[in-house]
Amino acid sequence: MTRFLSRRLVELVVVFLGVTFIVYAMVFTLPGDPIAALGGDRPLPENVVAQLRAEYHLDLPLWQQYLHYLGGVLTGDLGTTFTGRPVSEAMASRWPVTITLALSAWALEMIVGVLLGLAAGLRRGSILDRGVLLGTVLATSIPVFVLGVSAQLVFGLELGWFPIAGTSEGWPASYVLPAAIVALYGLSSVSRLMRGSVADTMRSDFVRTLVAKGMPRHDIVGVHVMRNSAAPVLTFLAIELGYLLGGTVVIEGIFNLPGIGQLLFESIRTHEGPTVVGVTTALIVVFLVTSVLVDVLSSLIDPRIRHE
Repeated sequence: MTRFLSRRLVELVVVFLGVTFIVYAMVFTLPGDPIAALGGDRPLPENVVAQLRAEYHLDLPLWQQYLHYLGGVLTGDLGTTFTGRPVSEAMASRWPVTITLALSAWALEMIVGVLLGLAAGLRRGSILDRGVLLGTVLATSIPVFVLGVSAQLVFGLELGWFPIAGTSEGWPASYVLPAAIVALYGLSSVSRLMRGSVADTMRSDFVRTLVAKGMPRHDIVGVHVMRNSAAPVLTFLAIELGYLLGGTVVIEGIFNLPGIGQLLFESIRTHEGPTVVGVTTALIVVFLVTSVLVDVLSSLIDPRIRHE
């Protein structure tokens, strides 16, 4: 187990360095000078531009800029915006909204998706199975912004069940509707993945042996089938959680939720490079740590993964 965990941690460090460098390079090699743009219609004096470029290390080669940034990240400093505000401070007020939205959607995906996939896998070829497959395909074929706006009109304006924007009413009222829209896409993948895994496990030799020995069906499904079918679903859910924490830009925009996704979108639009890199780095760390934790959990559930 120690060897497995050590290998995963080394891979985590390598991926973190590679991805953060690519993101940093893509942001700070874009055309245009963000420092000069701070003056708007009135150009800044050359000495001020030079001072600001030196302060943000933009006068150095790209690899030296990245090393300065990486040194700050290792000490907990995600950088400073071009307006002088720490990026971590700009993110602090946004995290609760995004985390609440992401966890709400993630819980819906996990609970509803696993139950639907389990039911479809146990009744392979039935009307329920075909209905789940058809419903998941239809759900993923509709663009998220279409579902978001339609849900606002139907459930917000016409029926008045949920607020259509903002977080003034708190959880769950302000988050249920956007979380359901976000969860619908991941839920479809979870249910199909769970359905296939359960169907394969039910056809395995050890399940037939347990049935032949007279073990009750609920024990077979609840203990053995669920355990052997959970590993691929857990891996997907870990990846999905990282996506939800950073991929809710559209939904946060539609429902006017002041979260990390909206901050990232605003920073890209205003060419606020330090904020884009800082937010992306934080999301990369969350994604990688979550993936390692789930890999460890998967290896505990299924020893075959640990010994590969």
